[in-house]
Amino acid sequence: MGHHIGEHKARKGLIRIEFDEENGVAEHIRITGDFFMHPEDVVHELEETLEGHKIEELDGILEEFFAVRMDVEMPYVNVEDFKIALKNALKE
Repeated sequence: MGHHIGEHKARKGLIRIEFDEENGVAEHIRITGDFFMHPEDVVHELEETLEGHKIEELDGILEEFFAVRMDVEMPYVNVEDFKIALKNALKE
């Protein structure tokens, strides 16, 4: 089991993605930081969406999640910022 932490300083806020990896699968995903996202429960929904997937699938799942959720407001932060934080978590 490995533990991954990745951060990225976006234009307006820090994004931190933290998760455990067991047998190549992401578990216990937490997304935190000082960014703004509305509706607020979307962060929790994103964590649940990523949970239980192979780590090599997470980038695509992030992309698809934000493509489907057109109602999400993230001033000065975008999907690429989340993908960079994820990539930084996987660099370990």
